[in-house]
Amino acid sequence: MIAIMFDHFMQRAAAAGHRPARYRAGASLFRRGQSVSRIFFLAEGDVGLSRDGTGGEPLILHRHTGPAVVAEASLYAAAYHCDGVALTDCAVHAVPRRSVRRWLEGDAALAARWAAFLASQVQAARTRAELMTLKTVRARLDAWLLLSQPSALPERGRWRDLAAELGVTPEALYRELARRGVGRRA
Repeated sequence: MIAIMFDHFMQRAAAAGHRPARYRAGASLFRRGQSVSRIFFLAEGDVGLSRDGTGGEPLILHRHTGPAVVAEASLYAAAYHCDGVALTDCAVHAVPRRSVRRWLEGDAALAARWAAFLASQVQAARTRAELMTLKTVRARLDAWLLLSQPSALPERGRWRDLAAELGVTPEALYRELARRGVGRRA
């Protein structure tokens, strides 16, 4: 469903003259508290939605992999509730919020697909919240591997991002991966 809806939005964006911008890994798309003026459609790459944890460590609330709508709930908010950061080099369409709202208001079928998409995002958020209730790194990693798409560990250079997504320290994740024999040289 997301692919069909995403394609529909991209066709409208192209017709309105919107072109994708390139973001380098680590670049900010938006910051928590910033007024929402654009909705971000991720064509390729990964974007993380994050906040700082109580100890100042980054906590990834959600990881988007293109194609995706980034921070979709911001369509109905005055300000972003988290930071949006490129986790990899990305191509992103930044479409004015008023345009997206107009598209949805003028197309009942698109609005219905959007509502179904938002419902699926709520379900996914509940699954992530459940994952965060697990007490051990081992349990969180097992659940993440079971639930993730695709169900494989990211490459070694992205393990810190995975630790943030799991809500654990990088060192704790590295210890768990070493216990499993992951990353050992043959």
